Amino acid sequence: MKQTKLLMGMPITVEVVAARAKDDIAAVFAYFKSVDEKYSTYKVTSEISQINDGLPKREWSREMTTVLDLCQQTKQLTNGYFDISHDGKLDPSGLVKGWAINNAANLLRDKGVQNFYIEAGGDIQVEGNNAAHQPWAVGIRNPFNTEEVIKVVGLTSQGIATSGTYIRGQHIYNPLQPGQAPSSVKSLTVIGPNIYEADRFATAAFAMGLVGIAFIESTPGLEGYMVDAHKMATYTSGFERYVV
Repeated sequence: MKQTKLLMGMPITVEVVAARAKDDIAAVFAYFKSVDEKYSTYKVTSEISQINDGLPKREWSREMTTVLDLCQQTKQLTNGYFDISHDGKLDPSGLVKGWAINNAANLLRDKGVQNFYIEAGGDIQVEGNNAAHQPWAVGIRNPFNTEEVIKVVGLTSQGIATSGTYIRGQHIYNPLQPGQAPSSVKSLTVIGPNIYEADRFATAAFAMGLVGIAFIESTPGLEGYMVDAHKMATYTSGFERYVV
């Protein structure tokens, strides 16, 4: 069973390989709706908007404190390239999407679901096999021609995230060089043990520019595929084992 809904400002697709999956899928969408209500910087009633309007730290929810701590931890792990501070405001969306997908996957696992696919805005978590009893096939698009898939990877229990400017325009910046948007890289895809790890490090690596793929290579548990501005692809040493 497969459903797609527009939530958190993007299409979210959930596919569960099971005869009766309606309630499981509904629970996932309900969870994403709750995440949007808490973390959307576009909703004046969200907790993150209230924090940006001056809500005292003692009134923050425990979950929000945990998420913002994770953002700070990611900043440290990426030598400052992952930074949620923008013009004096906090925007944790670069971490929240992957974190939320990972939580949704855990929700399905807790319900005993063994084979599923969750995609939110191009970031994907898979578990088990698809309906054909094969690994889930995920395509990597050509950033210069989004109708073309340039690589297909087969995944069974991993997360995959792509950072780039070809869908949403320029929305990732190098926090170490304010005002200078990364232009040397067009897309950078990261495969990780889960979508939380893949997503947060893909965002940071893209901000690093051409050295981002070397950062992914040096980070245990991650593999990556980068397309630069000259249409050249570079990938990590273990990436090819996923290619189908």
